[in-house]
Amino acid sequence: MKNRNHHQNRYEYLTQTPVPRLISRLAVPTILSMLVTGIYNTADTFFVGRISTQATAAVGLVFSVMAVIQAMGFFCGQGSGTYLSRMLGAGKRQEANEAAATGFALALILGVIVAVLGNVFAEPLGYALGATQTTIRDTLLYMRIILIGAPFMMAQFVVNNQLRFQGSAVYAMVGLLCGAAINIILDPLLMFVFHMGVAGAAIATVSGQLISFVVLLIGSAQGDNIHLKPSNVRLNGHYLKEIINGGSPALARQGLAAIATLLLNQTAGQMGGDAAIAGMSVVTRVLMLLSSALIGFGQGYQPVCGFNYGAGLYGRVKEGYFFCVKYGTILLTGASAVCLAFAPQIIGIFRDDPEVIAVGSVALRAQAISLPLMATIVITNMMLQSTGKGLKASIASSARNGIFFIPMILILPRVFGLFGVEISQAVADVLSFLLAIPFAVSELKKM
Repeated sequence: MKNRNHHQNRYEYLTQTPVPRLISRLAVPTILSMLVTGIYNTADTFFVGRISTQATAAVGLVFSVMAVIQAMGFFCGQGSGTYLSRMLGAGKRQEANEAAATGFALALILGVIVAVLGNVFAEPLGYALGATQTTIRDTLLYMRIILIGAPFMMAQFVVNNQLRFQGSAVYAMVGLLCGAAINIILDPLLMFVFHMGVAGAAIATVSGQLISFVVLLIGSAQGDNIHLKPSNVRLNGHYLKEIINGGSPALARQGLAAIATLLLNQTAGQMGGDAAIAGMSVVTRVLMLLSSALIGFGQGYQPVCGFNYGAGLYGRVKEGYFFCVKYGTILLTGASAVCLAFAPQIIGIFRDDPEVIAVGSVALRAQAISLPLMATIVITNMMLQSTGKGLKASIASSARNGIFFIPMILILPRVFGLFGVEISQAVADVLSFLLAIPFAVSELKKM
């Protein structure tokens, strides 16, 4: 009876609370979580920037590997999360339990495979990422340690996403906060007190991810959350199909982000050497931090969208979409103005090198111009993903870092040189915005 009342209360909360208030409540912890993740991702770049331009470039090169790990984690997490959210909305709790356990188990398996293969082929992988004779040592040092933590990184992304899709964003936030705190504390301690350099930065990152994994796992066993049990694992066609359908957009988005970062680093290195790689790496991390609040806002919308879509309350799905697009655009317009005005100072915080600042300032200002368009791009993708529109969601999520960016990074530098590298992402963002609009309109009209 107690569990039934819990389920009923959650159902009423997600389907009857006024949409703006509901999204705001759910979004506050997810915004904080994503801001923490953004700080998490920029911490290594900040502290490594105190060492050398080459070390900054090395960390930027390994970001492609971290993006692959994150892509697989989000694939399993959002794939199982979107399905369990719809099942909870439809009152099918056992199917939600099985989807959650299956997504978690799949992430652990994939993580072990990536850790083993990545370390076996570390050196050729390092050169493929764009490492040079001056950066290969730091690249391999950082990458090998990051790869060891791959299973825990992937699994913590899964639990984090599943908690959010159940409407338990506070537990998700606490897990990320604990991991980020450990990372930020250990970074300067290991790097400068114990003189471990780049290796210290990598150990700090993996330690933070491991702590997040443990705390999130404990959080998933609290209250009315889905409890992850080995007996609920079902690696069969039904659940794998649902994970693929719901997780493909995230895999496409994050996987193409890895390819995009690889091409960006290689092209930047060819056009401007280590300083250009470092400059573009800093811009990537800064933009990730700026867009993290928007992504957190959208993640607050996802459980509302998936739950109400599963319950047939389409008006609430549409209301939430327009609410998020409106306020997301306002937020990013403010961030854009700051980047345009203070680009050199922002880049200088991470690496006080005139060449790095020169490259980074142009790229940051170019991306600041297109930044407000990100609200429509991201929220549209999340709406498509949460309502089970796998194909459209995959195309929309692939656009920014794949369908449009990859041609731009291959074509524009040939025409404009280094300036082409600096503006490629901004041009891709404009084209992605133009694609997102008809996708959103066509699905919203059906509701």
